[in-house]
Amino acid sequence: MKMMKTATMAFVTLVAMTATAHVPALESFETKPILADLKDLRALNIPVLAKDERIEVGYAIVTPVMQQRIQERAHQVGKCGGFEDLTLDMHIQGTGFNSILDSLAAIQEKNALYERAPFAALSLEKNGTIEAAMTEVSEDNLRSYVTWLSSFPSRSNRDAEPNRHVVEMKTRLEAMLAEATIPYEISEINHTSTKQRTLKVRLVGSERPNEIVVLGGHLDSINQSWGGGKTAPGADDNASGSANLIEALRIMMTKAQPKRTVEFFWYAGEESGLLGSAEIAKQYKADKKDVVAVLQLDMTLFPGSGELVIGSMTDFTSSWLRDYLKAANETYIHARIVDDKCGYGCSDHASWNRQGYPALMPFEATFSKSNKNIHTTRDVISPESNFKHSAAYTKIALVMGMDLANSTARQPY
Repeated sequence: MKMMKTATMAFVTLVAMTATAHVPALESFETKPILADLKDLRALNIPVLAKDERIEVGYAIVTPVMQQRIQERAHQVGKCGGFEDLTLDMHIQGTGFNSILDSLAAIQEKNALYERAPFAALSLEKNGTIEAAMTEVSEDNLRSYVTWLSSFPSRSNRDAEPNRHVVEMKTRLEAMLAEATIPYEISEINHTSTKQRTLKVRLVGSERPNEIVVLGGHLDSINQSWGGGKTAPGADDNASGSANLIEALRIMMTKAQPKRTVEFFWYAGEESGLLGSAEIAKQYKADKKDVVAVLQLDMTLFPGSGELVIGSMTDFTSSWLRDYLKAANETYIHARIVDDKCGYGCSDHASWNRQGYPALMPFEATFSKSNKNIHTTRDVISPESNFKHSAAYTKIALVMGMDLANSTARQPY
């Protein structure tokens, strides 16, 4: 059960108020509020100011040193992000932090109810157009995209020029989209919590443009190795997921216009606490946007559990979308899906989940067998990189963009 002492809540409020004083920009906070996996916080002896044992999530106020320790531990256990920065929620005081944990627990309970309900197994009817699109996925293209993105010395949101790769990526996408046969919009999204920008491409729906299918992955990288300098190629984490999205967009942009809108996101600042996605998801919720489904592609290049073995993260994701993934796999992809967990805040799907949107996180392997070279200079294309394996994740994006975005299906709860 979740427990919170009045004195502790007073301390939370005091620290939160102190953290916002005399600070010109959010990036300069010396302390920040976060949500993280309880196991991580406890292992590092970081004071937990609020917690919910049901979902194993804790709330804490952390210093930069604590943040580094959390990220280092996340790397050690195979995580990408490691925590969610709640700086944008600093206005919440008192028991308001309990409401954040309660809402997360309620979402998890709805997923549990779905799993216990007597729904018929999801199935997809094979579509020749989608099946043909699967054959267009190019491993050579994926290698080219990953090679280019990992050629940047770093894509960190903390770099002196945090948007160099974002600007160049936009230029490349604009050139590619010049061949598009359906309406599109491309933009850079400014953030409050980081100077880095998120890149967005919107394929406008023909019949129900207000219904949105989100396909996303983070574009930034980080180096957390001891004495490793600032070089952060991030080939697997997450040039790979970013490449999957580029390839899916390349194929989709010349197909029939989807009935629902499909939005592609290459998020900023995931490695610093899901910064870009947290702002976007929160704004979408405030604007009451109808997001039907969210796909997160983060690390798809290292087949640690075997070629074409996909880890499906079951925590802080939608049970319905996990069933949809299984149906899509049976119909089109023909991989093997293994359920697993990655803990709270392991990638950007957590931002959307917290706002109540159905999210899905297919991962390169089971969690314990993922790439151990992430967050170091060694995260480069190597003999262990498998672009046939990675291509399966592009196919997942294509099915969601070409099947789900052309249906009326949505989460049943």
